Amino acid sequence: MAMQAHDIEELIRASFPAAKITITDLAGDGNHYAAEVIDESFRGQNRVQQQRAVYAALKGKMDGSAGELHALALTTKAPD
Repeated sequence: MAMQAHDIEELIRASFPAAKITITDLAGDGNHYAAEVIDESFRGQNRVQQQRAVYAALKGKMDGSAGELHALALTTKAPD
């Protein structure tokens, strides 16, 4: 079952309540999304650390072929 953009945002928001989160359905199919997450907690972390934290917030929804979320292009950063 495909995920909805608001479901993805809710999962991320649970771990990053103050973040600016933008979710875009890239293909209009509910399977290929892009997410931009801007959060102060990313300050001082490298990109890999930031993205691991966001993937952890997805609670296994992207795990393997049984995952509900097929593809997520992820951009993370601390606020300017």
